[in-house]
Amino acid sequence: MSRMQFGVFIPPHHVPTNYNPTLALQHDIEIVKLLDTIGYDEAWFGEHHSGGVELINDPMLFIAHVAPQTRNLRLGTGVVSLPYHNPLWVADKLALLDHLTRGRVILGVGPGALASDAAMIGIQPSEQRDALDFDMDVLMHLITSDEPISVETSRYKLVEARLQLDFYQDPHPPIVAAAVVSPSGPRIAGKHGLGLISIGATMKAGVDVLAMHWDVLEARAKEFNQKADRDAWRIVNIMHLAKTKDQAIKDIQYGLKDWCEYIKHTAAAPQIQVSGNDISGYLEWIGDNASVVIGTYKDAIEHIESLIEISDGGFGNFLLFDHNWCELETKKQHYELFANYVIPHFKKTNLKMKSSEKALREIRDPLAEAQQEAIIEYKKRHLKTE
Repeated sequence: MSRMQFGVFIPPHHVPTNYNPTLALQHDIEIVKLLDTIGYDEAWFGEHHSGGVELINDPMLFIAHVAPQTRNLRLGTGVVSLPYHNPLWVADKLALLDHLTRGRVILGVGPGALASDAAMIGIQPSEQRDALDFDMDVLMHLITSDEPISVETSRYKLVEARLQLDFYQDPHPPIVAAAVVSPSGPRIAGKHGLGLISIGATMKAGVDVLAMHWDVLEARAKEFNQKADRDAWRIVNIMHLAKTKDQAIKDIQYGLKDWCEYIKHTAAAPQIQVSGNDISGYLEWIGDNASVVIGTYKDAIEHIESLIEISDGGFGNFLLFDHNWCELETKKQHYELFANYVIPHFKKTNLKMKSSEKALREIRDPLAEAQQEAIIEYKKRHLKTE
């Protein structure tokens, strides 16, 4: 496998709803700009339309805004809720965004995370995964074929539809399917030879299905004569890091309660099973949840290594799940700790530094002695010339 990549998955989550939305979105932008400068590879943005907490309703529009403010990050839709849209316009906007970002865009697709979003446009939860499966066939045809396509569903109609713009990336931007707990995402990814982004599978309710995700994808890829590429598999995980575990626990008491109550009472996200009724109960849930890391960078390294083992073969990209459990400046420190110590551990970009230091320590004393003797000798020669 290639060197592991790292990024951040930003829904975003702003709680409680008594905040300034303009400022909250600006804080999201600040985080993205920080990530761009400290060694992260990707940033992903969600699509949500209800609840008042997850404010980005169009990840492509958000990407278009932050792309000129960043230089290095690949920017992903995490994810476009495909059944909510006409696939033609999704493909068409993707082509434009690919050019505007000079090939830094990634398309993530899913059925839709919040049932309340789907309900507003008359889509039932029972319809969403079948709709995604059908719409992906249409979308992939539009992206990969020059032949026009005509289809009609209860949600849209296409008549001899085709794209007018080629993609900047060859042959098109990377495309990934979202997987929570069900096998629908891996089935679609395998069918079309796409990447996979496992969003809920590292939570306690879903950690047992992490390896299952890959097994399903691999089997479907074989069935449809596609390639199953572990480098294109992304794992999303919740963490908060500080210099000490006690400090990390103290940090998250700022916003953990509000976040847990949003998950329990507002967001229809059954893959995250929060227990507790007050801050002490929520802290206990965090402490008992082996899939959430609240601690130091060493804890993060140990946890990622365990996920590699659980995945039964590894994955190509680890994404931190962005949250506002702590204050903004504290969250920035969390991202910096991860970038400074966790990323180089797995990318192995500090091996030569360590090797050089070790080699020098072994020969340091005789070299220092020789250096000192050379300095003394030079001083003697200098004095003789005066």
